Amino acid sequence: MAQIKQVGIGRKTTGTIDGITYYTVNGKTFARTTPTMPASVYNTPEARTRQAIFKMVQMHMKHHLRTIRQTITNKTGSPSNRYFSLNYKALSQALQALAELYVNGQDVTITDVEQAISAYAVEHPTSIKIASKSGYQDVYLTGPWPDTITLNALAGDRTVIIIVAENGTQTTINADGTVTTGQYTGGGSDPDPEPDPNPSTGGGGNTGDNGDEG
Repeated sequence: MAQIKQVGIGRKTTGTIDGITYYTVNGKTFARTTPTMPASVYNTPEARTRQAIFKMVQMHMKHHLRTIRQTITNKTGSPSNRYFSLNYKALSQALQALAELYVNGQDVTITDVEQAISAYAVEHPTSIKIASKSGYQDVYLTGPWPDTITLNALAGDRTVIIIVAENGTQTTINADGTVTTGQYTGGGSDPDPEPDPNPSTGGGGNTGDNGDEG
């Protein structure tokens, strides 16, 4: 391990320039070298599998983005960020075998991704949250992604919202029994959950890109 050299430079500066990271501690600014990882680290089978899983999770999220925007409350960042953080561990396990096939050259489609996730959800019905909205009970994926998602209020006379997935129709059943139906238009583009650490998975095949359905 290389020794990290720190030098006080006397003024408040932060950020990284030419491989040198500047940071402030107790009012003093220091500089240190920024470690770089050799390219070989990203070309191991394990690393390529992780990258493939990441891409497949992105495919899955884009496929259901319109619904995710309606059923996930974004506490920090976007609804898709929160969906990613809530479910990435379970989705990774669901897609592990498929990612290994992809790295070995097999083509992978969104249908393959959805089937793998659905099969995992059948065996782990409380692992993947498809609705986590403030004031309503959480909803988990228990098989294929449903056509409708019902959000039941946690207490009182709060409304029950039924989301008709993917086509953007939102139906609200009010406390007095009346029904209101409207079209969900979304809120513009939605950022990816985090930058792809390495765009190349190193495997064959085509993951496809369904685009932003919002």
